[in-house]
Amino acid sequence: MFLLVAALTAFAQEEKPKQKITFKPYGFIRNYYAFDTRESIALTEDFFFYVPKDIALNDEGDDINYNPNFKFAALTSRLGLDIAGLSAGNWNFSARFEMDFYAGLSATSKDPLTKGSLSGTAQFRLRQAFVSAGNGTFLFKAGQTWHPMAADMPHVMSLNTGAPFGPFSRSPLVSAEWNIFKTGLTLTAATLWQMQYTSTGPYGASANYIRNGGYEVYAGLSFKKGGFLGRAGVDLLHITPRVIDDNEHRVAEGITTWSPFVYLQFTKGAFQIKAKTIFAQGGEHMNLNGGYGVCGVSEDGRSLLYTPTRNSSTWASVQYAPGKWQFYVFGGYAKNFGSMQPIRSENELYFSKNSFSNLNSMWRVTPGIVYNIAKRLAIGLEYEHTCVQYGKMKDDEGKSLFNPEKGLYDQGIHDVTNSRVLGLIKFTF
Repeated sequence: MFLLVAALTAFAQEEKPKQKITFKPYGFIRNYYAFDTRESIALTEDFFFYVPKDIALNDEGDDINYNPNFKFAALTSRLGLDIAGLSAGNWNFSARFEMDFYAGLSATSKDPLTKGSLSGTAQFRLRQAFVSAGNGTFLFKAGQTWHPMAADMPHVMSLNTGAPFGPFSRSPLVSAEWNIFKTGLTLTAATLWQMQYTSTGPYGASANYIRNGGYEVYAGLSFKKGGFLGRAGVDLLHITPRVIDDNEHRVAEGITTWSPFVYLQFTKGAFQIKAKTIFAQGGEHMNLNGGYGVCGVSEDGRSLLYTPTRNSSTWASVQYAPGKWQFYVFGGYAKNFGSMQPIRSENELYFSKNSFSNLNSMWRVTPGIVYNIAKRLAIGLEYEHTCVQYGKMKDDEGKSLFNPEKGLYDQGIHDVTNSRVLGLIKFTF
């Protein structure tokens, strides 16, 4: 709130006469074609790929999740509008409104394998909608846009842009940036909310946990000089898993998590390299492989105590883009270190909705090539190989193998892989 008040005070100046507001539409029509070697957790018509599903044996010993499949669609096409031209004093104002197709697709199905449906009619979905004002030294922004920890993305053409090896979230926020004496250093502070990308908890994934007395703030520092860009920051999240218990008695609960990150980028001519690493407590609200669980009971005998999981996620990508060609390689690694304190039971471990609580680690390698025709039309081909190390959840007698001391399934570790071949046809305007 203090950022918004400061911004309004700074902008309280007389508008210049005869200002011309400009409207610049932009967007693209994008067609994806994907082949996967097994069933996976993947959203948006299976194009936003997260992780391959664990081995699931039927009574004949067949892995039912080994199911090669193919799909293609144009629903990730996008439409946006940049608005500019308004000023007051030395302050310039602008806005962005951006949509794509997503909502309206069928979410349920009687299919025993997928438990979902790819059918339906896609509708417009809000991606970004924000206003900004800057004077070269300060920049204020309010609305929905990329989370500060998710804004820098790797060189891939896939819809997941490297997730879950890096934060992925667009959030309602109010932010302020200060270009420190024009030295190349920029200080950023923001307060954020949750909408599509939410925390998990005892009632599933929901924004209610931050609504009921929670908050999220971010602080970071960037440095840019020549072809070098570096960022470091930390995200602080506080949520309230429950306000009342099962007997409708009021409880006093909460969990606070810290997630620092570092991002580096270097560009020289047609060559560019990027890398990002984050050590997150929880982090599921940014699509990381994490969460939290119940570790005890408060002195009042009703309120529960919570402990977060800890996970490390790192990615790096290299691109060489001479002329119309673009060649790149992406690599990512994520490790689940388990919970900070022992968790009472596996049923009280609340993990990312797009992952599995028995995921111990994963890695991915993605080479790709894109050819740009006449600056507007692009065709591309990408190979994405993802390997996950899962822990076995039950022994042969059906007994749980959950380790409450670590908050992990750390027995019977086994690899599960998926190979995806992705094709792209994209027209940009």
